[in-house]
Amino acid sequence: MRMTLEDEFCDIVKKARRGRGQSVAQAASAASLPQRDWEHLEQGVRPPSEREAYAMARVLELKGEALTAVAVKGWVPESSPPWVNSLVVTVHGDVGGYAVKGYVLFDPQSRRAVFIDTAYNAQAMLAVLKEKTLTLIGVCLTHGHVDHAGGLDRILAEWPVPVYLGKGDVLLLPWKPPLESMLVPTDTRPILLGTLTVACLATPGHTPGGFCYCVEFQGRTLCFVGDTLFAGSVGRSNPLSLYVDHLASVRHRVLRLEPDTVLLPGHGPPTTVKEEQMANPFG
Repeated sequence: MRMTLEDEFCDIVKKARRGRGQSVAQAASAASLPQRDWEHLEQGVRPPSEREAYAMARVLELKGEALTAVAVKGWVPESSPPWVNSLVVTVHGDVGGYAVKGYVLFDPQSRRAVFIDTAYNAQAMLAVLKEKTLTLIGVCLTHGHVDHAGGLDRILAEWPVPVYLGKGDVLLLPWKPPLESMLVPTDTRPILLGTLTVACLATPGHTPGGFCYCVEFQGRTLCFVGDTLFAGSVGRSNPLSLYVDHLASVRHRVLRLEPDTVLLPGHGPPTTVKEEQMANPFG
């Protein structure tokens, strides 16, 4: 089955234009495109031509070749390598039909595990622990939005473990854990998971307190990126004033990881640093 990207061309250009504080009229004029054409492209009425994609990328300071690859040439990332499945179980959920992913990361030797976000599906996350006979030692939240943090109350009722969340996102939580359960990660802070070590990576932009979580295994690296990055796109900056910080997190943190690092987003298919360096317009 062919993978589907989380964002289409219309989503990408809308996020970039709004992040830059441009009106449709301003952006269209700068790109020498009729305003009605820009509006139709941003609304997804029709796909762009290669010329239009390059013109819009120039105005929005996106990578033209990457935007064209996604919007015109139908780029999608390669499938996630099999070794990832020896450490990670992907859990699917949805909020009103909007799909979201959570992950159970576990050490094959000690059988200890952490949740990376909740998938808004606490029941399925908890079921993985039973199915694989795992011991939960923490919940690592990439950010505080409900689709990634909903269900914490049910999880902590069964497993009273620490919850890692950036300080700037505490107010975003739909339900706040007891104060003694909350741990604010610091950049590069290690979380010991049996024989594995999870490194916290500060990536503000999608939200003020956004974090990614990276782990190495037998010379390979994977990173749970939440909504900091999607395959071929990024999450929406909340608030829009964080757009510059968001770009910095993508370009100078996530895309500076080793090229073969597998990236597991909160929405859409997995990807790699190498592929995103080539095909992410925001990269």
